[in-house]
Amino acid sequence: MLRDVLRAVESTRGSITLVELSRRLNIDPGVLEGMLQHWERKGRLVLNSGTATACDLNCATECACSAVAAGACCPFVVRLPRSYSAANRPDEV
Repeated sequence: MLRDVLRAVESTRGSITLVELSRRLNIDPGVLEGMLQHWERKGRLVLNSGTATACDLNCATECACSAVAAGACCPFVVRLPRSYSAANRPDEV
């Protein structure tokens, strides 16, 4: 089953979220997270997000909330979902 998880991520172009992979493989997200962490420790997968937020540096010019009037960035930010991608392995380049 671990190899199936690795193959599924490697066959995805770009990155895939934990939720999408969970749906695709019909595996509980909590169980899948442990499997993904295993491959991350082995250097086969890379965690791409999960700590970043959806607010960028230009949000003050694009946001319509009252924070813009004060010159501040919009306080309404969202944590992006965790996503994984295959690691670039030197022996495969």
